[in-house]
Amino acid sequence: MVANRRGVFVDTGSLTAGGMDGPDLDFSAIRALPIDWQYHPATDPDQVVERLQGAVVVVTNKVVFDASRLAQLPDLELIAVAATGVNNVDREAARHQGVGVCNVTGYATPSVVQHVFMLLLCLLRRLPAYTTALKQGRWQQSPHFCLLDYPIEELQGKTLGIIGYGELGRAVARMGEAFGMSLLIARRDPQDQRPGRVDLAELLQQADVVTLHCPLSEQTRGLIGAEQLALMKPDAMLINTARGGIVDELALYRALANGRLGGAGIDVLDQEPPGEKSTLLKAGLDNLIVTPHIAWASRAARRRLLDQVAQNIDSYLRGGPLRNSVV
Repeated sequence: MVANRRGVFVDTGSLTAGGMDGPDLDFSAIRALPIDWQYHPATDPDQVVERLQGAVVVVTNKVVFDASRLAQLPDLELIAVAATGVNNVDREAARHQGVGVCNVTGYATPSVVQHVFMLLLCLLRRLPAYTTALKQGRWQQSPHFCLLDYPIEELQGKTLGIIGYGELGRAVARMGEAFGMSLLIARRDPQDQRPGRVDLAELLQQADVVTLHCPLSEQTRGLIGAEQLALMKPDAMLINTARGGIVDELALYRALANGRLGGAGIDVLDQEPPGEKSTLLKAGLDNLIVTPHIAWASRAARRRLLDQVAQNIDSYLRGGPLRNSVV
């Protein structure tokens, strides 16, 4: 094991609301490493180079490390990304400079799956509408023992269409089957003829629920736009806990507002944090639920994330293989 070297955690605030010593999250696995750490709740772009002078290891969730910044950090050896996505790191520049890059995987699967079905069940059971009705006193004024103002639906017997069939997609599929749903999986390869794999257009036409679990890339940006939404059933539901740029937000708003889509549960937006003029945040629609990118963020998931980050760094410091290397 090498002697203590300098490390910087550039955005701890993206992982915990309670602070480093607060009750929300335990950073002991990171602190136990033989690193002289400096912690920052957030780091602005113009602070990156100054804060990382002499640092060998950096932990980052969303702070960007592009080629120009990396070139000014000659001592840097390892970028430990505290997330699965590594689009905030110029991997080619890191490779050229001999900087290792690793991420964390699988830590948030239970949290995301539960959030997907929370959004879906809230939409199908009309939870926002009934919550509002209760606040307005309408149950108290009802002549009957129950309030049936808003029709509610069941998951059993419905068709679940999954776009992106990695670990998250498969876990969502298992939960859907537990609810009695049938499955359709979007086919990536036109030659894939496995049962249940269908082209995207067919999936959109047949599914009662469409849920997204694919990464954001040049191929998936704008994947669900006006044309694709028009293929969906008018009472279908769209769930997006993947990335905001996969869905055309204006097209989604129009489909919901015009009754061309039954509902949507959205945990991610194209711009995060969103601006004051965000189309979906301003929508005010009863058939839309927006949550602030928290599907991944159960306390247990964030604990697993920090444990993986610590394991990645520990393996590197011990001269072992770089776990979860993405360079």
